[in-house]
Amino acid sequence: MEIHDLGLMDYQETWDYQESLFQKILQQKSKNSKEKLQYETPNFFLFVEHPHVYTLGKSGHIENLLISEKKLAEINASFYKINRGGDITYHGPGQIVGYPILDLENFFTDIHKYMRMLEEMIILTLAEYGLKAERSKGETGVWLDVGTPFARKICAMGVRASRWVTMHGFALNVNTDLGYFDHMIPCGIRGKAVTSLNVELGKTEINLAEVKERLLKHFLILFEAAIKEKTEA
Repeated sequence: MEIHDLGLMDYQETWDYQESLFQKILQQKSKNSKEKLQYETPNFFLFVEHPHVYTLGKSGHIENLLISEKKLAEINASFYKINRGGDITYHGPGQIVGYPILDLENFFTDIHKYMRMLEEMIILTLAEYGLKAERSKGETGVWLDVGTPFARKICAMGVRASRWVTMHGFALNVNTDLGYFDHMIPCGIRGKAVTSLNVELGKTEINLAEVKERLLKHFLILFEAAIKEKTEA
């Protein structure tokens, strides 16, 4: 498993980088299949923070973005339609975005299990901060106080998979400016609140590096993976 921490990176630039790694794995799989080879396919885990951006998944509705192009420019945000599942999501500074680009044939061939494992990684990490996070039936991502009027989402998820290779991933609100969520209907679900780790803990700022370390620890255990290489921006 190669771990790359990209720091703060433009959404399009990161998407292109994701796509290049995704294609690299697919090409190796194709070569293995055609030439009856047994070369191991690589697996990557990218950590990144994005400048303010709204992304709309392929099953999403543009009406869930509540502001005009002019207003987007005013709040210094960009907008992209992308090829993951799910509806609309916000990314911005203070949010940990994780893009596991994996060949699931190296682990297990079950996309639903994959999503549940990503959720479990978030749940276990938040438990280390004293928060009881959970899944919400029929909705992806990770939530707090599910089944109450105070239910709120702390982590969004949306992935793409082709021939068991994954891209896109999760977005965990840590020190996120929650005001940006006012300009959208999060994940297309009306009446649902969002939150951030610093808000839940009543702190101005949480150490992002520490959260990433804990996420990675749980990811490696859940996926029974080992770090082959680690790079930081």
